[in-house]
Amino acid sequence: MQQPTPRPATPPASLRRAPVQRRSAQRLARILDACAEVLAETGYDELSTRAVAGRAGVPIGSVYRFFPNKRAMAEALARRNLDAYADRITARLAGPADRPLPWRRAMDVVVDEYLAMKRTVPGFALVEFTVPAPRAARRANYEVADRLRALLAGPLGLDEADERLRTAFLVGVETADALLQLAFRSDPAGDPAIVTETKELLRAYLARYLDGAGEGED
Repeated sequence: MQQPTPRPATPPASLRRAPVQRRSAQRLARILDACAEVLAETGYDELSTRAVAGRAGVPIGSVYRFFPNKRAMAEALARRNLDAYADRITARLAGPADRPLPWRRAMDVVVDEYLAMKRTVPGFALVEFTVPAPRAARRANYEVADRLRALLAGPLGLDEADERLRTAFLVGVETADALLQLAFRSDPAGDPAIVTETKELLRAYLARYLDGAGEGED
């Protein structure tokens, strides 16, 4: 019997309190926008709750109302980034229910939307789906893999509960993560040759799990 792939423990919620009123939610969004801007300009080490409060135009007490420290604030930004990434993929995959997207094209969407966020979203280069820390990065890739599998299961006609498929998505995410980080180290916009090779590698690896998914191949 195949054993499930072990998964790290789920991290605690980073928000001290969730916003209830619309005005509070808007203030939280403004704080996270400011956090992303400060990150892009100064880096994670120089990020501070005071700098974010100043950029957001709110009292520092408003920041502490939501977050105990800068790490919790960055974790909330990472969570928002993951939600935005999922939304972007969902929008790209939307189509007629009787015409599922070929899986190779779906994988291109997964990579292309990541690249688009890496190039355009403030602070994303430093805080993607987790704060800068090796252990947290590994945990985040489990979550990214699970989220992608859930998003693609319906459009591709996959069994989301298949443990073999879960492992395949995790390996795919870990591989793509390492190669795309290399692409951006080689070129600030993402080395196109490495991006192309990343897509080819993912297609070759996932073919044995996903061939037959969707309506066919391009």
